Amino acid sequence: MKSIFYSILILAVCSCQQNTNIVTLAPDVITETTLNDTDDPAIWVNPKDASQSIIFGTDKETNGGIYAFDLQGKIIEAKTIRHIERPNNVDLTYNFTLTDSTKTDIIAFTEREKNQVRVFSVPDMQPLDGGGFKVFTDATQPDFQAPMGIAIYHAPVSDKVYLIVGRKTGPKENYLYQYELVSNASGVQLHLVRKFGKFSGKKEIEAIAVDNEMGFIYYSDEQHGVRKYYADPEKGNAEISLFGTTDFKSDIEGIAIAKTGTESGYLIISDQQRGLFNVYDRKTNAFITAVNLTTLETDGCDVVTTPLGSAFPKGIFVAMNDAKNFYVYDFGKLEQAILNSIQKK
Repeated sequence: MKSIFYSILILAVCSCQQNTNIVTLAPDVITETTLNDTDDPAIWVNPKDASQSIIFGTDKETNGGIYAFDLQGKIIEAKTIRHIERPNNVDLTYNFTLTDSTKTDIIAFTEREKNQVRVFSVPDMQPLDGGGFKVFTDATQPDFQAPMGIAIYHAPVSDKVYLIVGRKTGPKENYLYQYELVSNASGVQLHLVRKFGKFSGKKEIEAIAVDNEMGFIYYSDEQHGVRKYYADPEKGNAEISLFGTTDFKSDIEGIAIAKTGTESGYLIISDQQRGLFNVYDRKTNAFITAVNLTTLETDGCDVVTTPLGSAFPKGIFVAMNDAKNFYVYDFGKLEQAILNSIQKK
């Protein structure tokens, strides 16, 4: 099996004609396996002890769940949410204000087979959604109601929290819905604030990522390109740009935003069938390079660039791997691999 594995990687690298000097980086940690099929990770930084941070990852099947892993890749059973009916994508944010003015960190994820999204507190893992919030309820076609991708926009000035939700399939206009998550005397609620987002119709839209500080939403229109919109609903629904249209072999998948400064950093996007990650400049969205992280068929990925203890002094990058697990990388090593790849060009 190992020789077949490496043969696949070599073929993937050789097939990429635009990147003839790709740097390969092995993972520092490989997580324990899930039951079914991993898809998308999100990284929670523990504010009390960053070395005790948690990697959350979806396991998408009818008997699926949101797995919690420590930084050594071990499953934390007490923090794992099971019996979720096909969870697809997951995201998180910090300091969501509850009705009593207390704050909690939260994760949000889609539960496709129930046509809803779920919201849980972190790290105590308590549901805040009364069993789930239905989405796309006004869609007239049943297959347009099944949620898939999700990302959270936490507005830095207003402190409002929004869920941007995509679906398995949908119309060519208004493919995404944006909901505000609010807490009042009736509890936590979800309110639709806008519909937006173009769709090529070629495959589906799954990966969504938000740059809170710069105020942008990015999403992968698979087999077409990466689309960019304003995250603030008041700035309108016009598409800002479409890029990466010729940079991917087929499916454009997970998007991770690595922030190295106020506006500096990288968009790291899975080139799924090629087995690579394309890297773009965070500010200009210009293509920089591609790196080989030895994952197979990567869907989701995530990154934090804050120190997570002595093992990961510059944060971590996490990518789904098609063997029911996730690969974890020291972000300092990944950034150096990106710089080395640039120098080899």
